[in-house]
Amino acid sequence: MLLLALLVSSLLPSLPAYASTPLRPVIFVHGSAGSAAQFETQAKRLAANGYPIEIIEAHEYDSPNIATILPEVYAGLDARISRLLADTGATQVDLIAHSLGTFVSQGYLNSSPSRAGRVAHYVNLDGRTAAAPPGGVDTLAIWGEGDATRAVIGARNVSLPDQSHTQTVSSVESFRAVFRFLRDRDPRTTAVVPTAVARVSGRAVIFPSNVGAGGVVKIFDVTLGRFLRHTVEVAADGSFGPVPLSPHARYEFVLVRPGTPDHHFYFQPFLRSDSFVRLLAGRPGEGVGALIETSPAHTALTLNRQKEWWASADKLYVNGRQILNEANAPRAKRVIGVFAFDKNSDRVTDLTAPLPDIYAQTFLTGMDVYIPARAFVSVVVANRDGRWESTILPAWPSDQHRVTINVNDY
Repeated sequence: MLLLALLVSSLLPSLPAYASTPLRPVIFVHGSAGSAAQFETQAKRLAANGYPIEIIEAHEYDSPNIATILPEVYAGLDARISRLLADTGATQVDLIAHSLGTFVSQGYLNSSPSRAGRVAHYVNLDGRTAAAPPGGVDTLAIWGEGDATRAVIGARNVSLPDQSHTQTVSSVESFRAVFRFLRDRDPRTTAVVPTAVARVSGRAVIFPSNVGAGGVVKIFDVTLGRFLRHTVEVAADGSFGPVPLSPHARYEFVLVRPGTPDHHFYFQPFLRSDSFVRLLAGRPGEGVGALIETSPAHTALTLNRQKEWWASADKLYVNGRQILNEANAPRAKRVIGVFAFDKNSDRVTDLTAPLPDIYAQTFLTGMDVYIPARAFVSVVVANRDGRWESTILPAWPSDQHRVTINVNDY
């Protein structure tokens, strides 16, 4: 399969297949502490419905400092839109934003008629209300659980009251509404359809500054063992790839940077080409990573899912122990990131209360879970929609390694 992928890639035409496409480019603007990963599933669904993956992009920014960098973010959007219009021959783009990203996008559209004139449609996902469609652009506003009176006046407002904040970005129901709005018709399919060749690229996002830090990404096929398939350089902006992968295999990406522990990222199979892969990491002693206690005797896990963890409906098993409960992952907390490690390195698991320093962070929770650094770790997710996912990985000692498991939101 890998040889086939390399062969087909070598036979691709030199001219971009998306040149002069009748489809408008799509730009996603994430929310606070977010990234392109929040729109990864919807990008695949758009691709499954005819969009070339090359015309779906995310505009990422340093969200904690948005108040001071807003002109810079607007200028970046200007440049991105100009490039996409030139590459595709389109005259307008479609803009989609979530949460804090709706503050950025509404301000951008309202800042000048010329900016608004280059945007055909705007999608406002569970973010700011407005007294009128921003910049006069045709607007769809999707709202999740919470205040049912929220609206963008004059827009098409859709309520998904059983969906939580981030789920409104990644859900099938949200996709259907967005696709119908952008294309003025129902989608032919909402499935993520496997392909014979998957080309994957992405960016290493180093928090808290959101700037990449070079290094390399080593990509291992872990389907039937652990075999190194690719070693790719990470650019100064964090970007890497693309690389050809099989859509039927499981992969481990290892971010290797000078002076930092190796960071292992585990994914479910890549079913389609994907340019929204994000390796969310940090600098030693900074950000949330500074709150994680490490030891040669235990493994520390971070589990990310772009759909909130609900203790009332989801189950998360680590080495057979169910670690979600109403204390550490209540629905109201809107947890999308779970940090599990042995607090105090005492080889004792205590799930009676969350770890307060991590729980105080938006969208995050922390749990005192002893995971021995011996042999392997088993992680099983029972999703509230009836699906199960599992990952088995080496029990990497936390004093030398970081581990992130990316759980599908579909």
